Amino acid sequence: MMTASGWSANQFSALLGAYRDDLGLTTATTTALFAVYVLGLIPGLLLGGPLADRRGRRPVVYTALATAAVATCLLMAGPAAAWLLWPGRFLTGLGAGALLTAGSVWIKEFSSAPYDPATAPGTAARRSGLFLSAGFASGGLAAALIAQWAPHPMVTAYVPHLVLSAAAAVAAARAPETGRAGLAHRPDAGETHSAAGEPRSVVHGPSAAPFRRLVAPVAPWVFAAPTIAFVTLPGLVGDRLDGWQTVYAGVATAVTPGAGLLVTPLARRLAARHRLATAAAGLAAVALGLLVAAGAVAAGQPAVALIAAVVLGAGYGLCVAYGLTEVAALAPPHRLARLTARFWTLAYLGFFAPYVITLVSAAVPPAVILTAAAVLALLTLGAVGRAARRDGV
Repeated sequence: MMTASGWSANQFSALLGAYRDDLGLTTATTTALFAVYVLGLIPGLLLGGPLADRRGRRPVVYTALATAAVATCLLMAGPAAAWLLWPGRFLTGLGAGALLTAGSVWIKEFSSAPYDPATAPGTAARRSGLFLSAGFASGGLAAALIAQWAPHPMVTAYVPHLVLSAAAAVAAARAPETGRAGLAHRPDAGETHSAAGEPRSVVHGPSAAPFRRLVAPVAPWVFAAPTIAFVTLPGLVGDRLDGWQTVYAGVATAVTPGAGLLVTPLARRLAARHRLATAAAGLAAVALGLLVAAGAVAAGQPAVALIAAVVLGAGYGLCVAYGLTEVAALAPPHRLARLTARFWTLAYLGFFAPYVITLVSAAVPPAVILTAAAVLALLTLGAVGRAARRDGV
């Protein structure tokens, strides 16, 4: 189900060029359609977390999966009625938000019932990111390949998501509910464990200082980095692709989260060394990737832009692993879904990055914007480091 969520979010990304060429949509319109996903995602996250805590994981996850499937059907009708793309993208976000929150917690509870400090919360949190990244990587590439060669591309490209959703629903049908019964397997509400297994005092509330200072600044980079890689960069270097823009965009949507998958073992080793090591490495990778992207855009080099996408994907993988691990360590069991929802809400604000770049690029060269974004990533790293020293982390 987590893989289906990532698939639904990214299948549209690889088709942005096709929508511009075949339906005559402007770049501003396609990037706005990409960003409107977040407008649905945020209420999905904020409502899905509390509902999953009150009603259980299963009903929220299945409702969210069905919502995403309905959204895909609306997107398939887009070529006949382009206005349906707007509610389609909105409902995609709504379903993905609720599924991400409840699904992440469900995976965490499967992974740690009965509770084992060796697997919770760090390993379980990384599993959520792993399955989500798998969907991101495969969804965009599959949609792009279908759109390049199959008939009726903006309809057939969405069929695999419907098949995957149905398969996921059947596969999870016998999975037990963990929302309320699993608390007996947890440590006391006043204590949890770090990613390395040591006890850590917990903070009872999503507005607590550790979350605000150490997690919130990193969260928007989780998706700002990959969306710049597979939404912004293909459009900026696409003039040299000679009809292969859709396939190139699909490759970008695959290699970006694919790199995030590959750095999962590194994230585990870094978390064992120091609490903030994963965040530091992730933000440094984001800054480096943005600088490489700026050079690729300035020189008009699609191959270099793919290298930038790989580096940005590595930064995404490290940042999402850090954020989910910290959230699982900070939240008591009865507030885990709520705090997870707040992390994903902040993370998905990064989906607005391509739209902001499109607007600003009317006055500022894109290479300059990307360089400024790299500086901002480094400033975020400095701010988190200062907060960690102040808190004695």
